[in-house]
Order: sequence, then C-alpha cells, then structure tokens
Amino acid sequence: MTDIPIQSFCRCGSGAFYQQCCGAFHAGDMFAPTAETLMRSRFSAYCLHNVAYLLATWDARTRPVMLSFAGNQPCWQTLEIVRTQQGGVKHSKGKVEFNAFYDEDGQRWCLNERSRFAKAGGRWFYVDGVVRCFPVA
Repeated sequence: MTDIPIQSFCRCGSGAFYQQCCGAFHAGDMFAPTAETLMRSRFSAYCLHNVAYLLATWDARTRPVMLSFAGNQPCWQTLEIVRTQQGGVKHSKGKVEFNAFYDEDGQRWCLNERSRFAKAGGRWFYVDGVVRCFPVA
C-alpha cells in the first residue's frame, strides 16, 4: 500500500484531508456509514493499492479469493458520483453509480459502474456491479 502524507487531500474527491476521510476507514478506526461513503473509500483504496481494505469491504458471497496489483495498473485520477439509490444509514441495500477516471498507456479512460451494496452486521459491503469502460476524448 502507498502511504499518503497526513496533509494530502483524500483521493475520493470529498475535499477533506485523507486522515480525516478515507484514512479513518482504511485504518479500521471507523466504518463507512453509507454505501456512497464505502464506494468513495474503496476508490481511495484502489488508488493506494490497499488490497486488505478492498477484500475486507467486499461481500463474502462475491469476494474474490485474492486481489493483486501486480503488473500494469491504471493510474486512477478522479471520482465522480453520478447517482445513489438508497444506501443511507437506515437502509440495508443501496446502489451507487459512479465514473472513475484513469490514465492508461497515454490515454484517458472512464470506468462507469453501477454498483450494488448490502449492509450486514451494521457494516456496508460492496456486492457487485455492472461496468463499462470508454475512452474520454
């Protein structure tokens, strides 16, 4: 996992410093209170190659056995939340559609995903999503 300086802005796009934002979730000090917050923290975890956090926040029914960042990986840039459906503090399920922009082989790309989340034991987990990628002009 890549370390982030304490006074760096969080990669999730919240505008907060990493340590007061996704850093608290990654450290296990807090759990994401909403599906959108979990989605944002997972984006930051992808940016940091934080495999442990990604696997820990993946629903056990759909979690891969392993996750690796070996080889060529996209360089994640920014996150844009398109819409959320449910996924609030009082919900047990939610959906978050987002665009994650990245650079790969000198080209800017957009990964659009409609993700599903479920709450179990008071914690949110990523279930799965429908993904499409396209180049950004």
